[in-house]
Amino acid sequence: MQMFLQIIILLVGFIVLIKGADIFVDGASSTARNLKVSRLVIGLTIIAFGTSAPELAISIKALMSGSGDMVLGNVIGSNIINILLILGVSSLCCTLRVKSNTIRKELPITIMMSLLLVTLFVDHLFDPSQVNMISHSDGFVILLFFMVFIYYLFSIIRKKKEDDDPNTLEDDPKFTMYKSVIFVLLGLVAIILGSNFVVDSASEIAKMMGISERIIALTIIAIGTSLPELVTSIVAARKGEQDMLIGNIIGSNIFNIGMVLGLPVALFGGVSGVGFSYVDLILFLTSALMLFVAASNDKVISKKEGIIMIFTFIMYYAYVIII
Repeated sequence: MQMFLQIIILLVGFIVLIKGADIFVDGASSTARNLKVSRLVIGLTIIAFGTSAPELAISIKALMSGSGDMVLGNVIGSNIINILLILGVSSLCCTLRVKSNTIRKELPITIMMSLLLVTLFVDHLFDPSQVNMISHSDGFVILLFFMVFIYYLFSIIRKKKEDDDPNTLEDDPKFTMYKSVIFVLLGLVAIILGSNFVVDSASEIAKMMGISERIIALTIIAIGTSLPELVTSIVAARKGEQDMLIGNIIGSNIFNIGMVLGLPVALFGGVSGVGFSYVDLILFLTSALMLFVAASNDKVISKKEGIIMIFTFIMYYAYVIII
């Protein structure tokens, strides 16, 4: 009976999280339209950060609850899912075109942030007497690199590089500025509330079933909190909003590393990762490299490449569950 109750709480938490993220993105997107911000900036900032808000809320709650493995698994799992599953599925809807500027700038930043996380984490590889972890000081280093990305985004806005882009938003905002801000605030409240339900119930389920927090974080938590990105990306793909889709995934992955991991660790202390294997880290890096190679090859992510991504995702999660 207690297990059933926890599952219900978990599902309710996810529903509140997803709906909260949906409301937040609608409000944030409408705010951007009121301010006449381009699609690329919307994808890299408002949409990406908004759909990653569930991961941030869960990580802060998990770290404060002493569930360090869940924080790290949340970020690693979400980034793998964003590329292999979400981009893979989106490419089945249509061929995804990637701009040259994205290949030269945004994707290398994604790889750099991924390499930074892995380098800071694998302490045991450099010193066998150490335990793999992201320390308090590591969190500040990650935040510092994240600030470089934020500076880059501000430089895009300041220089108005996309003023003449045919994809610049021209449609009217969905809501007035006042209503948009209300939606943003309501969405954030729902995200925070939902994260409390999810972390508490997921931890209880893990204890009852004897399942490690690593598996719970890499599967239930990571997939559940990535649903906003998945829904947003599929809708964007079907509507031909490819800049917004690609920007959403790249921005979400960078935000996950910089804020979802870096901010809580810098504020509340380090997280260990004794339950994580090097296979997790290898696929974490490989997924970012797969996106870069696929995009660099012909500036598109084709259905064939998307199928390869989805197959890689299935094989990895089969490994996670079996091992």
